[in-house]
Amino acid sequence: MATPSATLNAPKSIDDLKQLLRDDLKVKVAGIDVDGVLRGKFMSKDKFLSAAAAEGFGFCSVIFGWDMHDTVYTQELSISNRQNGYRDMVAVIDLSTYRRIPWENNVPFFLVSFLDPVTSAPICADPRGVLRKASDNAAAHGMTCIAGVEFEYFNFKETPESVAEKKFTRLQPLTPGMHGYSLLRTQLNQDYFHALFDESLKFGIEIEGHHTETGPGVLETALAYTSALRMADNAILYKFLAKSVGLKHGVLPSFMAKPWGNLPGCSGHIHVSLKDGEGRNAFSLSDVDRQHGRPNAAFEDTRYLSQDGEYFLAGVLDGLPDVMPMLVPTINGYKRLVGGEAFWAPNAVTYGYDSRAASVRIISPPSVSPSATRLEIRVPGADMNPYFAMSAIFQLGMRGIRKQLKLTTPTLSTYQSDPARKKEVVMLPCSLEEATKAMMRPNSIAREVFGDEFVDHFGGTRQHEVKLWNEAITNWEVERYLELA
Repeated sequence: MATPSATLNAPKSIDDLKQLLRDDLKVKVAGIDVDGVLRGKFMSKDKFLSAAAAEGFGFCSVIFGWDMHDTVYTQELSISNRQNGYRDMVAVIDLSTYRRIPWENNVPFFLVSFLDPVTSAPICADPRGVLRKASDNAAAHGMTCIAGVEFEYFNFKETPESVAEKKFTRLQPLTPGMHGYSLLRTQLNQDYFHALFDESLKFGIEIEGHHTETGPGVLETALAYTSALRMADNAILYKFLAKSVGLKHGVLPSFMAKPWGNLPGCSGHIHVSLKDGEGRNAFSLSDVDRQHGRPNAAFEDTRYLSQDGEYFLAGVLDGLPDVMPMLVPTINGYKRLVGGEAFWAPNAVTYGYDSRAASVRIISPPSVSPSATRLEIRVPGADMNPYFAMSAIFQLGMRGIRKQLKLTTPTLSTYQSDPARKKEVVMLPCSLEEATKAMMRPNSIAREVFGDEFVDHFGGTRQHEVKLWNEAITNWEVERYLELA
């Protein structure tokens, strides 16, 4: 079984845990729902220690029976419903996730995973369980899943109260103008800007890069490469951290994918690779091929990608249209993709060497060292659930390796240099409704890889989201039709 990278000072036993908490009164715990929202509570130290020793405690399953605004799903789904009385699940404490929350008086914090109370099997749609399954699948083939995440996010001089009073309109950006990689703009709100970085390190989230991005009040934060499950934990907790730190500085950060129609959206790019049993990057070339590249590469762009790396890429491209709700789970997320290359957001099944216009960017020699060879999946927005997004990428990639899928799709540069061939490009679904239908259709690759139970439950939650959207009346509709229709 694949194991996540443990946090610093994480306890290895109940005795270690008791010693670690000797001066504490309470503990904070949280699990993750399908929308990537942390759901948790405080527990007394005694209750927590008892639960840790007993391998779990009861947690209401309704967090898998309602949406991000606590509205019960419009259709009965399998995990939590009226028929089973929204019964408890078993929440299992993951001791390897130990942290202390520096902005909450250093209270100890742990993540949990959810099990079925009858079978003790992982809940089919528990995000941590789904990603662990993907990691275990890779481990069974001698591989370790490694990942990094980059978040772009708007920041506003607002509070939850002020945005509600304004009805989410006329929001004030943290800074004006388009200033990517600016050294000046960060000085306007440097206490907040530096707190994001500094508190992350205290919270066990290592950061590789932190800077302004193009757009009013936009920041980008790149989280350091680590094992996939630890990376997903770090990603979900970075959002929690940013919002918590923001509250203390009068700033509201937003990971919404496309807040404004006329500005670039917010990405959640994911960098991925595999390590083999010897700890070597499985996407990098052997010593023999490193000087001139792999002679049997399908295309020039994959010359410095290993054969397994090319199979992995082929698997991702083959399954991408069928797993889009796992990468882009919201109504708004598809608005980010509509502009395509004009807004640096890919909307087609494309790839290319060091291409930021493609859905999958190959990062390999000669631009980086062989050990840094990886793929950057550029489809997800900042609103993604990182557990589901990484699960989709690694399960599709391992499917490509297992089936030894041939890479037949030409590189993006082929279509750019020969416009007549653009009609060959496979476009990605352009709405959550279309994407969900593709994922849920019989014999979809999503069903092959994730199974019917997950697809039916998660797909049902996306159908709920689509239903709410289809029933909503937007300002655009009123402004366009009220007077002249």
